[in-house]
Amino acid sequence: MYRLFPALALTLALPLAACGGGTRSEPPLAGARIGGPFTLTNQDGQTVRDTDFAGKYRIVYFGYTYCPDVCPTDMAKIGQAMKQLDKEAPRAAAKVVPIFITVDPERDTPAAIKQFVANFHPRVVGLTGSPAAIAAVAKSYAVYFKKQPPGPGGGYMVDHLAVAFLMGPNGEPIASLPIDKDGPAIAEQVKHWVQ
Repeated sequence: MYRLFPALALTLALPLAACGGGTRSEPPLAGARIGGPFTLTNQDGQTVRDTDFAGKYRIVYFGYTYCPDVCPTDMAKIGQAMKQLDKEAPRAAAKVVPIFITVDPERDTPAAIKQFVANFHPRVVGLTGSPAAIAAVAKSYAVYFKKQPPGPGGGYMVDHLAVAFLMGPNGEPIASLPIDKDGPAIAEQVKHWVQ
């Protein structure tokens, strides 16, 4: 259901392979065309712009609340990482905002997103918007998604790229976080890059 397209896989993997000895000087995604301006709606129904996060590191994850397995699992790992950072590196944790952006704006109202993100960490910001706004922000983050045909009961799935980007205080891409691993692995990567 979740696919990593070869070109994007190469974009994400090559810089990581070149990273090598753990030096903080050159982030794996430095110079990648990932991220950009957006205006969306948060879980409280308020308008949120990318500039509202200026000065903060961001963990950006795209998913949807009706996702049966991958999205809640990935968000639980991000929440676990944030809780670990809160305990072990509170100064770094205070600089990080976890952001969940829906790829299913037709069903993911602010109320639905509020209920979903509350399960993971109190500082998770959940964002939705018009289908056009979501398509634009997903494109700027190089995130593929596609609504599948409805099943017999009318429900549907949304195929999408499952990736968590760590973005810097100016909105610049830093790294793709290891959501295929666990919360501690994500926390270690965040501690490595957040200064």
